[in-house]
Amino acid sequence: MSATADHAEKNLAERLGFQPDQVVQEIGYDDDVDQELRESIEEVIGSELVDEDYDDVADAVVLWFREDDGDLTDALVDAIAYMEEGGSILLLTPKTGRDGYVEPSEIGEAATTAGLTAAKSVSAGKDWTGSRLATPKAAAKKR
Repeated sequence: MSATADHAEKNLAERLGFQPDQVVQEIGYDDDVDQELRESIEEVIGSELVDEDYDDVADAVVLWFREDDGDLTDALVDAIAYMEEGGSILLLTPKTGRDGYVEPSEIGEAATTAGLTAAKSVSAGKDWTGSRLATPKAAAKKR
């Protein structure tokens, strides 16, 4: 990979809100996740992502979610449980037409029910769309 490509990937992780020294918990990891995105996040934060068994507070959560993974609202509520106040969730869902695609209306409804505010969706790799979800306190700080 060229230096330019590395820089572009790193910028994506930064644009998604990741910062150095954050503890980022990853939920929903499976064989289909975007490894380049994972690596770019780890590069920005300066450490590995912590897994679902991590039992301390995290600054942010990366949640890989597919249509058949269960109830999205429940998954978001569970993700919030160990998140630092003012933290955010990067919800990653398969892009339109891919197996496991989740309707944007379902994401918006689940986020609202879980007490989160959703930012605009962004392309987060070849097969994934990312939605940055923030707690109301984190959303207020951005204003």
